Amino acid sequence: QVQLVESGGGLVQAGDSLRLSCAGSGRAFNNYAMGWFRQAPGKEREFVAHIFRSTSSTYYAESVKGRFTISRDSGKSTAFLQMNSLKPEDTAVYYCAASRALVPGIRVRDYDYWGQGTQVTVSS
Repeated sequence: QVQLVESGGGLVQAGDSLRLSCAGSGRAFNNYAMGWFRQAPGKEREFVAHIFRSTSSTYYAESVKGRFTISRDSGKSTAFLQMNSLKPEDTAVYYCAASRALVPGIRVRDYDYWGQGTQVTVSS
């Protein structure tokens, strides 16, 4: 089991960038695939991106492809989400999640551990 803490959210203008961080506790961090999800007001939590454990392959939701980049720093037990060209529709609470599955899917239920979320607000 790992514990996750997100940081890096804030209020930005459309077109700006943010880098979210997800700090994991414990040595077991690198045994988990990592994902980022977001939840906008009135909507269900939706998949944004994930990075696999064994292959380091990444996958992105179509809405963020080409703008967001997920990565991880094994030495620092930290995952990141670089968000560029932010749009007002990106406004949401962003959650870091960890999955024990080797190749998790894009469903919320595929992930076992969650951070508390960090607010990203993009002004129009």
